[in-house]
Amino acid sequence: MTNPVPLRVLALCLGNICRSPVAEALLRRELAAAGVDAVIDSAGTGDWHVGRPADPRSVDVARRHGLRLGGKARQLIRRDFADYDVILAMDSQNAAEARALAGSPGAAARVRLMRDFDPLAPGADVPDPYMGGKEGFESMFKMLERSAREFARQAAQPQNTAQADPI
Repeated sequence: MTNPVPLRVLALCLGNICRSPVAEALLRRELAAAGVDAVIDSAGTGDWHVGRPADPRSVDVARRHGLRLGGKARQLIRRDFADYDVILAMDSQNAAEARALAGSPGAAARVRLMRDFDPLAPGADVPDPYMGGKEGFESMFKMLERSAREFARQAAQPQNTAQADPI
């Protein structure tokens, strides 16, 4: 289903090098497969990785699953709340920080947890794999894949064609 205006989605994590770049790639794939015209990007709540590529372990897990990560880390800014219909935070701390930056209750309402769409654990956090090993990145990928697929399924539903309430 193609809307006249693309759905604009921002994936958000802490540093924009592990979870959100993978979520961005998965959302792009799943929304395209569902026939939803979308603009996808990612950002982090922190600034310490700005300008850097995705963590090599995220790049590796994405590659093993047929995805390519591009782009450079950037920090969430207030303007993102005007530029995106929905901001999918990887965990409750990222969501709280985003809502604090939002500037208004309406903008803050655009923030959702990525796993609000995970049929196996709705509303749970996507644990940050940064300090762990390869298995944490694989687990992260599976959570994000389930969540992105369900997000895309819901976004493709006829009742979600209005950009005022995208999901």
